Amino acid sequence: MHWFDIFILVIYLVLVTYIGIRTMRRVKNIQEFFMPRKFGKTMMVMFTFGAGTHADQAVSVASASYSYGLSGIWYQWLWLFATPFYWLIAPVMRRFRAITTADVFEARYDRTLAMLFAFVGSLNLMISIGVMLKGAGAVIDATTGGLIPADLAIFMMTIIFVIYGIAGGLQAAIITDFIQGVLTIILSFILLPLILNAVGGISGMRETIGNPAMFTLVAPEGIGVFYILVISFNALVGIVTQPHTMGNCAAGKTEFEGQIGFMGGSVLKRICTVAWSLTGLGAVAYFAGQTLDPDLIFGKVARIFLPGIMPGLIGVFLAAILASMMSSCDAFMIASSGLFTENAYKKLVPDKSVKHYLAVARIVSLIVVAGGLLFAYWLPGVIKGLEMFWKIAPMMGIAFWLGLFWRRTTSAGAWASTVSAFLTWILTEQQFFVSLVEKLPFANSLRLVVERSWGFEIYLPWQMIAYLGVGTVTGIVVSLFTKGVAESKLDNFYALVRTPVAAGEKILEPCTIPENSAVPPKNLLFNFGGLEINRPSRNDIVGFLFGWFFVVAIVLSVYFIAR
Repeated sequence: MHWFDIFILVIYLVLVTYIGIRTMRRVKNIQEFFMPRKFGKTMMVMFTFGAGTHADQAVSVASASYSYGLSGIWYQWLWLFATPFYWLIAPVMRRFRAITTADVFEARYDRTLAMLFAFVGSLNLMISIGVMLKGAGAVIDATTGGLIPADLAIFMMTIIFVIYGIAGGLQAAIITDFIQGVLTIILSFILLPLILNAVGGISGMRETIGNPAMFTLVAPEGIGVFYILVISFNALVGIVTQPHTMGNCAAGKTEFEGQIGFMGGSVLKRICTVAWSLTGLGAVAYFAGQTLDPDLIFGKVARIFLPGIMPGLIGVFLAAILASMMSSCDAFMIASSGLFTENAYKKLVPDKSVKHYLAVARIVSLIVVAGGLLFAYWLPGVIKGLEMFWKIAPMMGIAFWLGLFWRRTTSAGAWASTVSAFLTWILTEQQFFVSLVEKLPFANSLRLVVERSWGFEIYLPWQMIAYLGVGTVTGIVVSLFTKGVAESKLDNFYALVRTPVAAGEKILEPCTIPENSAVPPKNLLFNFGGLEINRPSRNDIVGFLFGWFFVVAIVLSVYFIAR
């Protein structure tokens, strides 16, 4: 590394730490720490992009594309077909007027479900933080040629984002995410033109690789249509119960800022994913004939190409790696801290001072990050960790969607759906179960079992169908035979969903409608069986269609680029 690289890296780290500590002065209460509802469209776009885009994703997509070809893009495009739904999800999350998603479960069901979500959500975020640290550490190790080992990089990154995140809360996360979002875009595109030039562009890659299957978006033997459809649906089920999603949707001034931010930031991420995948595919041609660790490809490309252009680019690249990781880890840390403090600790230890609860929130942040750090050191690989992350949020996503759309869903049904989904996931991970499935006469024709580098396992889409199907059916059946939620509680919950948020609206308690707000009458799309599906507005329809226009446009663009 050149001295100028180190200088740029130090300047970046000092800047984000200073912003976080300075933001601490603005935090006067718990709501400002966890959910400051004050940001405009641009900040919300960059917050969604920054919180949802991190180095491990670039690593996993480049790694998968290096291993499987262009179809590796679906390791992050799994949310592509869910993106138009973000336009519809964002105003609903904002209308809950909640601080955490656990507040929503308490408003719809009871306190036990809120505490269950606090546990599951914190587990989800610990694993996510661990995956991000693992991915960023691998890139830094490869980029510096081992000068900064992965384990040391992980520890250093953790120290920095903990300092400014604990100091300034979600406000610090959103402000720094703007800077870090810009750096993440640089990270995504800085390597692509260099490696394309080195291998002679797409045509040169085709000539060197020689395997047309590497240039298809759908690879039946790897990531095919069935795989894509199932993981996309799984992603839609789970996006609402990723704890940081509440902040992505609800930290804006009104629900419209949430819509623009949630879908706009996600759209920006889908574009960056294209650059990661093409970089990984270019590496197949550039390193032809060599056997390399796929997780190190992204960093290795940076180390080979950037120093030859000008001093300082490695520093910018490493700053972008840190930015992409820390912009997510800080948001996740605050979200998990909010879950515990708001939905567990305050219930068990009420009537304490604001200063006391802020102190608890900051201590819990440290504990969550420690869990993520341990997971990062244990994790055998980025892709394995990413697949684990995909599976956790949908476990309670089933109860969320059932409760949102079906009035008859009970607390017992929500518990049953979550527990049965988890048990199904655990069962399908056991080797004795995999062996039993492998012996079925139709196992080969349906591809129920596949071989991975770490052994045989149930094919991921079938595993997802199993836990989503069991969880949904169990939730419905148990709800039909157990005591329903009080009508007054249900009336308040569904009134929240259909009552728009006014500009400057003051929220005194989570999941309550301000006294001066007029609750619109019911306007249901269906009126039978206890279904509570509201008729979409013109704004909903236009934004939703625009989202699908983008999905089609970007898929076609990548298809023609690859050709």
